[in-house]
Amino acid sequence: MAAPDWSAPFSLHSYCVSQELGFVLSDPLQELPPYYQPWMDIALHVPQLVEAHQLRSCVDQMPLLSSQFLNLHRELRLAHLALGVMTMGYIWQEGEKNTAEMLPQNLAIPYWEVSQRLGLPPILTHADTVLANWRKKDPLGPFAIDNLELLVSIPGGDCAQGFFLVTLLVELAAASGIWNIPTVINGVRNGNAAAVAGALEAIGRSLQDMKDALQLMHVHVKPAVFYGIMRIFLSGWKDNPSMPSGLVYQGVQPEPLEYSGGSAAQSSLLHCFDELLGVEHGGKSGAFLTRMRSYMPPAHRKLIEDISLQTPLKTFVQQRASEELTQAFQNCLTKLLALRNYHITVVSRFITIPAARARQIREQTSGVEELISKAPAALEERGTGGSSIMTFLKHVRRETKEAFLSESEDAATGAEPEDHLGSSAETKQSTAQLINYGAGR
Repeated sequence: MAAPDWSAPFSLHSYCVSQELGFVLSDPLQELPPYYQPWMDIALHVPQLVEAHQLRSCVDQMPLLSSQFLNLHRELRLAHLALGVMTMGYIWQEGEKNTAEMLPQNLAIPYWEVSQRLGLPPILTHADTVLANWRKKDPLGPFAIDNLELLVSIPGGDCAQGFFLVTLLVELAAASGIWNIPTVINGVRNGNAAAVAGALEAIGRSLQDMKDALQLMHVHVKPAVFYGIMRIFLSGWKDNPSMPSGLVYQGVQPEPLEYSGGSAAQSSLLHCFDELLGVEHGGKSGAFLTRMRSYMPPAHRKLIEDISLQTPLKTFVQQRASEELTQAFQNCLTKLLALRNYHITVVSRFITIPAARARQIREQTSGVEELISKAPAALEERGTGGSSIMTFLKHVRRETKEAFLSESEDAATGAEPEDHLGSSAETKQSTAQLINYGAGR
C-alpha cells in the first residue's frame, strides 16, 4: 500500500464530503430526464405494486432503456436508487418461498450499467436508501424529520419512511465529526496536541449526537413492521438461505451473482472513526466490514483507506502524555462504545425479540396470525447484510474496548450494559410489550 502524501495538509475536498451534510448527497434529484419516465413510474409506486402483486408484471412490460443519456452524477444516483427499489420489489414480491431467480434484462442491463459507472454494486445500498433518498418539504426549513420525506420507498408505510429518515439524521449528526478528522490528522503531523484534543472533543460530541438521533428509531418505527414487512425488502442474495445460488442478471452474464443486502455497516461513518481511533477488526467481523466497503461510493471508500494510512493517533496520544489529549481520546472511544452498545439495543428490539416471537407463533397450532409471523424464517437472527448479527455486533464492541488506553480498559468493560434492551424499567416494559405485540411495529 502506497505511503500517504504529506506534502499538503490533509483535506476532505476530494472525497465528496460536505461540512453540513457529511456523506449525504446534497440536493438529490427528484426526477430523471423524460426518457426514463418508465423507470420512475414504477419506482414511485413500488409499495402499492408489491401489495397488489403487480410489480413483476409491470417490470416485465417495461422497455429496455439505455443509460447513455444519464450524464450527471445526481442523475446516476437517482437512477441507481429507482432501479434498486424496483429490483428489491421484483425479487421479494411473493416472499421467501417464491423468489425470482432471474432479474429480467430490461431491468438488469441498465442497472448493471449505472452501477458500473457509479462504482456501486447492482443492489439497493445504504448509499441509495439513505444518502440519496431525501428531500425537504420546506426547502428553507430545518433538517428535522417532520420536514423530510423520501423520494422512493419499500413496503412498510410510515415505518419505512421513519427508518430511512432516522438513519439519515444519524448521518447528518456525524457531519461535524467527519469534518474534524483532517484537524486531527494534521495536528498529529505537526505535533499540535491542543488542536488534536479540540478536534477529538468535537468528534466525541458528534458521536453523542449520533446516538441521540438513533434513539428516534423507537419513536418512528414499529418493530413488527420492520421485522414482518420491511426486512425482506432490504435483504440480498449472498449468505441468504432463501436465495442460496444468488441472482442471475439477464443479459449481463449467465452465472448468478451474489450481493449482500443493505446494512448499517455500509455507512462510512464508523469505518472512518474506527480507522482514526485505531479500532482494529479481525476475523469474520473484520472481513465482513471490509467487504461492506465495496458497497460505498468510491470516494467515501477512498477516504477510509487514506485515514488508515496516517500515523497512528493512539501512538501520538501515548507519546505526548497530555492529560487533555488523553481525556479527549478516551472520551471519543467511550462515546463510540456507547453508540455500539445502543445499536445492540436497537437490534435486540427490532430483530432478536421479534424473531423469538415469530418462532413462538410458528410452533403454535392455534392458527394465530400476527404481522411478524410473515417474516422470512431463513433470516431469523441475521442482518439484512447477511451477517449473524448479534455475534457480529458483540465482536465489534469487544474490539472497540481493546482500543482504549490500558488504564481505561477496566472502566470501559465495567460500563457495558445488558446485551438485550438494558436494565431500565422503561426498557423492560418495552420488551414485554413487544413480545406480546401482534400487529404494530
